[in-house]
Amino acid sequence: MVAFGKKLRESQIQEWQGYYLDYKLMKKKLNQYTQQIEVGTQNHPHVLKDFSRLLDSEIEKIVMFMLEQQGVLASRLSSLGEQYESLIRQDADGERISQLQEAYRSVGRDLLRILSFVEMNAIGLRKILKKFDKRFGYKFTDYYVKTRANHPYSQLRQVCKHVGIGAVVGAISRNLADLQGFQQQYENYISIYDQPAFSHPDPVVNSLRAAVNRLSNSTSFLHYLGKHALLMEEDLPILSGDQADDSKYHFMSLILNLANTFLYMVNTYIIVPTADNYSMTLGAAATVCGVVIGSMAVAQIFSSVYFSAWSNRSYMRPLIFSSIILLVGNTLYALAYDLNSISVLLIGRLFCGLGSARAVNRRYISDCVPLKLRMQASAGFVSAGALGMACGPALACLFQRNFKIYKLTFNEDTLPGWVMALAWLIYLLWLSISFKEPSRAPEVPRESNSGKYVNISVENGSTQPFLTNSKAKEKLEDRDTDGEDAEEDAVQIQKPVNSIVSAYRLLSPSVKVQLYIYFMLKYAMEIVLAESSVITGYYFVWSTSSVAAFLACLGLTVLPVNVVIGSYISNMFEERQVLLVSEILVCIGILLSFHVLIPYSMAQYVGSALLTFVAAEVLEGVNLSLLSRVMSSRLSRGTYNGGLLSTEAGTLARVIADGTITISGALGESKLLNTTLVPALFICVTSIVATCFTYNSLY
Repeated sequence: MVAFGKKLRESQIQEWQGYYLDYKLMKKKLNQYTQQIEVGTQNHPHVLKDFSRLLDSEIEKIVMFMLEQQGVLASRLSSLGEQYESLIRQDADGERISQLQEAYRSVGRDLLRILSFVEMNAIGLRKILKKFDKRFGYKFTDYYVKTRANHPYSQLRQVCKHVGIGAVVGAISRNLADLQGFQQQYENYISIYDQPAFSHPDPVVNSLRAAVNRLSNSTSFLHYLGKHALLMEEDLPILSGDQADDSKYHFMSLILNLANTFLYMVNTYIIVPTADNYSMTLGAAATVCGVVIGSMAVAQIFSSVYFSAWSNRSYMRPLIFSSIILLVGNTLYALAYDLNSISVLLIGRLFCGLGSARAVNRRYISDCVPLKLRMQASAGFVSAGALGMACGPALACLFQRNFKIYKLTFNEDTLPGWVMALAWLIYLLWLSISFKEPSRAPEVPRESNSGKYVNISVENGSTQPFLTNSKAKEKLEDRDTDGEDAEEDAVQIQKPVNSIVSAYRLLSPSVKVQLYIYFMLKYAMEIVLAESSVITGYYFVWSTSSVAAFLACLGLTVLPVNVVIGSYISNMFEERQVLLVSEILVCIGILLSFHVLIPYSMAQYVGSALLTFVAAEVLEGVNLSLLSRVMSSRLSRGTYNGGLLSTEAGTLARVIADGTITISGALGESKLLNTTLVPALFICVTSIVATCFTYNSLY
């Protein structure tokens, strides 16, 4: 294992060594503080004050040097600008243009050195803060960030947010683009401000943009959407040997994987507009629709675990099993009408939940899609789910038929089951013919620095070193000690967790809060969706078609909202800011939904439901993005991974929400709305409070 302090020294630019964060000195300081506190020669307040002063001094050293280097680059760019102005006033030959382009590239390469300098120091700073908190049990990071980051003279922001570097990148990008246009034909000049996506961006510019994005967490719609699958680009191994992924990659298998995601989401929401009517037809109360809808989620809590474990050994077999179970479940759901049995109806939906293979879908993308396509595949995974969510209720609009074939009834209640059973049968045949099971290599042990062998393969059998991704490296480096526990940590960090208890122990307070927020938003969304048919039927006498159209419109907002957030909002504001504002908007949406004193209007219901749902969508995006960033790298693979934890949190929220609807129905439909909104409001308010307590840890 390479300790972070050693890695920092090895990565340093030699002539700048004296300007880096003195990580070794600060580690020694922590050891000294520990010893002094133990013998009683030092107290906690003095330790906080002394370490804060040391950090301030180190950060000032870094920032002053960084500004000095930026000044040198600015001076060089100013000189090159004069040469450029001179060049465009005369007929310059291609050689002079090429020389000027190379001069700009040289500045770009030097700027990359500065960006690397900033990145190494930012990582070192975060690690030493985390080490201090772990060593002394304080929330020192929260205190330090809160007092330094928002100060008008903040130097911490210079390190963590690289203020001013964007202007230098912009100058290099613009002038290289202008020179390229000038070289082609000056009269066809196009500025980067007129056309940001220049036809052939310079490789140096591409490198600069990638480095800046890595530092600032700025994003694009594709990357933003891909984060929803908890498959962050920086989490993925960047290896010269990524050809192993290419050998396992099969395009049609990926399409089948995404089709499974789409069909399952259609299956989940296709019954929502008719579940209340179906329940009453079978002799139950309309609010039993909560149990009918939620029974699928109940089974999914268990299916997510065994499908996640099964995907360690195979992808095709669990997908086949999933399709068969869903085929049976939908058939039972449809037959319940002619059998006049609410029990058969619920068993059918339980079977559908037992067929949830989303863990397999996510795992296939993680393990079998090449790195260069993985973010697109992750975005496809999220998009397929969003489209399925919209298509489910929309299809219900088309089922306004009533006929019999032999003794089987086909109407708006049973057609969702029959259509989905047919869809899963077709999918099963397509899967059997076209899916290609990827090969699995045997585990290969590697000898550690100490001479002992360490298993570096991931749980699914891939022979890629588990520590090749940047987050795993950071975790490994964060456990850097000069003592005897270094080797133990090296082995431990490479092992995926093997139980839900072990996974829970890895959850920091900020991760727990993010999972709670995910629970909250799924609860709020499920309340809006699942009780919509009952509420609109009671207050506005909406038909099944009207409810289905309303739910389809809600579902169709998912992708446009994510386009806006991923392309614009997330680049203008910090994710933690968007997170908190979104939570407040969800809270406002819930408050506006209450029926108090004045008659309940359609405008109030539609407006509040839309605000709650859209705000929850925005919240889901930034929540999962932050979750993937703060979660332990050991939860990126294996059965009990971060994706499973988030899925379980969301599924549990749906179960409780649907159960709340059914229980509240005992009080009567007139009280259903307010009764179900009270716990939603409580959960939302507590999530806002929890976010405020962990806000600075998300910096």
